[in-house]
Amino acid sequence: MFRRRWSPTSKAFAFLAVVAAVAAYGLVRGYAARLEALRPVVGTMRPVVVAAAPIERGTVLTEPLLRVAEIPSSFAPPGALPTVTLAVGETLGSDVAEGEPVTRTRLGAAEAGPIASLVPSGLRAFPVVAAMPPGTVRAGDRVDVYATFGGPRPYTETVATGLEVLVLLGDEGADVTTGITSNPSPGPSLVLLVSPDQAERLAYATAFADLAISIAGPAEGVAE
Repeated sequence: MFRRRWSPTSKAFAFLAVVAAVAAYGLVRGYAARLEALRPVVGTMRPVVVAAAPIERGTVLTEPLLRVAEIPSSFAPPGALPTVTLAVGETLGSDVAEGEPVTRTRLGAAEAGPIASLVPSGLRAFPVVAAMPPGTVRAGDRVDVYATFGGPRPYTETVATGLEVLVLLGDEGADVTTGITSNPSPGPSLVLLVSPDQAERLAYATAFADLAISIAGPAEGVAE
């Protein structure tokens, strides 16, 4: 009976193969053990609805815009939705990046008004009349608001800076998403996205001062 004889080189390769297999097995077992040790920290995996692509604020959600991802329960944000059907038909209250969870706090009722459905939770929409030429400001721009108070010694103070223009409203059919009315007098209303405190300051300034608006550049920061 013929017996194959292993050369020293073949024996060396076989030995290395066995060593590699044992090492790989050890690495896999070690990785599994580490995952098991982390389970109490990160929690079990749970389904969470996320954006399948970037979605803009004000979009009525449909199934193709959403998907379900499995993430550790400890990383799931409050109000996370487990199924796509719970989000379909709702209006998104803030921009969402691809892969970002869609939570209940980001959803507005589909029957909400055209402006209310665009306002994220905790913020307010405040209209300010601005005498500006057509096309000067568009939704998404950021502006600063100043108030000039009269009296023996008039003075001007900054009411708020970096406010986002939510929509534009005019007297004669203004485009509420992209441009302003062609009627420049008294001017369109810029509906600004503000905090409750900023809304209070703007209300006071509107009642007792003349308001002026400056337009911030695209690289400016958030509202103050």
